[in-house]
Amino acid sequence: MEIFTIKEDILSRNNEQAKDVRALLDGKGIFYVNLMSSPGAGKTTVLSKLIPRLSDDFRIGVIEADIDSDKDALAIERETGARVIQIHTAGACHITCQMSLEALQALGTDGLDLIFLENIGNLVCPAEFDTGADMNLVLLSVPEGDDKPLKYPLMFEVAHAVAVTKTDVAPIFDFSFENAEKNIRKRNDSAKIFFTSALNGKGIDELEQYIRSETVRKIKK
Repeated sequence: MEIFTIKEDILSRNNEQAKDVRALLDGKGIFYVNLMSSPGAGKTTVLSKLIPRLSDDFRIGVIEADIDSDKDALAIERETGARVIQIHTAGACHITCQMSLEALQALGTDGLDLIFLENIGNLVCPAEFDTGADMNLVLLSVPEGDDKPLKYPLMFEVAHAVAVTKTDVAPIFDFSFENAEKNIRKRNDSAKIFFTSALNGKGIDELEQYIRSETVRKIKK
C-alpha cells in the first residue's frame, strides 16, 4: 500500500511539472511531439522520413532518449540535419517531465517550431509519465502483432495518434489491419490511425500532413 501511495505522489508531481513545460513551449509557440513505442518499432526510421519533409517549413529539434548509446542521435543528425541531443536515462525505462524539461533546456528552444522526443522503447512505463508534450504519437509495428493495444492499454489510451508501421511485411506475419484498428478503438475512440511503411512510403505523407497541421495550429495561437 505504501508503494502505491508513493507512486501516486510521484505521478502527481510529474503532472504539475508538465504544466510548466507546456507553459514554456506555449509561450514560444513550439509544438512538442512525444514518440513512443516498443523497441524496434521504427521510431528513428519514421523520424528520418518525416523530418526532411517538414524541415522546409519548420525549424526542428530532436531529443533522443536511450538507456545507453548515441546511435539514434547520430543517425538523425546525419540523415536529417536537425538539431539533436542525446540523453541517457541511466537504466530508467521512461522519461519523466523533469527529464523532459532538462532535455529541452539542453537542446535549446530558441529558433525552433517543432520538437520531437523519441522516448525509451517500452510499451509500459513511458505512457505513465506526462512529458509536457502536445501530442503523444504511438507506433505499433506489424511484427509485434495486432493484439498489443489489448495487452498494453495505457499506451494506446494516452495516444493522440497511432501509426502502424512496417506494413510492407504484413504478408509474412499473422497481422490483421482490421483487428489492429478494432483493438486500438477499444482503448481509444478518438486517436488518429495511420498505416505506414517507411520502406515504400505508404502513409508517410498522411502522417506528415497531420503533424504539419497540428504544428501550424499551435504556431498560429
